Amino acid sequence: MSATTIWPTTPLDAAEKAFVMLAEAPTHVPFDARNFAGLPRKILPLDELRKLLLTRGISETIRDAVWRELVIRSRRDGPAWRIAAIGMALPGLRRQAGMLAAGWHGDSHDLDSELLLGFMERLRTIDLDEPRICGRLIDAGVRAARTLRDKDSDTRLIRSESAGSLLPIRPWDHPDFVLARAIAIGVIDRDEARLIAETKLDHRTLARVAAEIGISPQTASDWRARAEKRLEKAINDGELAFVPLRSRRRSPNSIRRVAQRLGTQHGVEAALGTQQKALVGKTSDRQAAGVGAPGIAATPA
Repeated sequence: MSATTIWPTTPLDAAEKAFVMLAEAPTHVPFDARNFAGLPRKILPLDELRKLLLTRGISETIRDAVWRELVIRSRRDGPAWRIAAIGMALPGLRRQAGMLAAGWHGDSHDLDSELLLGFMERLRTIDLDEPRICGRLIDAGVRAARTLRDKDSDTRLIRSESAGSLLPIRPWDHPDFVLARAIAIGVIDRDEARLIAETKLDHRTLARVAAEIGISPQTASDWRARAEKRLEKAINDGELAFVPLRSRRRSPNSIRRVAQRLGTQHGVEAALGTQQKALVGKTSDRQAAGVGAPGIAATPA
């Protein structure tokens, strides 16, 4: 890879460039679609696979099967496949980025960076036995970006036009933000917030989240129900109206943060350089990749 490669200045454009480079020679990393029902029985370039999955003739079952493989590879085979997963999801990520930027007066690069970071963080833990794998990954990115956007405005109380009067911080802006304020004043604890967020917002099963916390599904159900009652009462009583949260410290280089999360010290080009030999014809090791046990990071094959 040439040391003179010029990278775009925005996180999403940089991710697209990395994906395109990954799909082309000499770093060509193709997808072996021969064992996937409903796909052409051949080895596909990643950009061709992306276009194929966007067509209306492809069922959600096929999309989930492909995404299951992509997530497995991202956990098992290193940074190049994390770039591949991001690139495959970029059409949806770009749509969400446009919606997130509406009304935002800060740097949209920060939002885009959080969108990508939230997506990548969820790659490590997403339950592959549940449907809508790509959609849930994008949802996680959106939630991360919304949290940043809302924290930016939540660090100060909003003044109305009347001199000296203060409007409360709106606890209904975003669910993650409501939970964070509730934790801050002790209405609920972190485990209760996790049960609410992951089962109600991420649509994960209660049994699986309970197992990760280390409690029974019945106990989890009881905790969640009691926490939801306390949370509802706190909102109705206005307890969360004036609970400012500490602003997240901004990073001076959004693209660098994304590259670091990809797991490579030298950024995207180094990640691409690890894949000079195409990875094709391999059967996924579901157990090693953590299928059925989200969050287990496998060693590269």
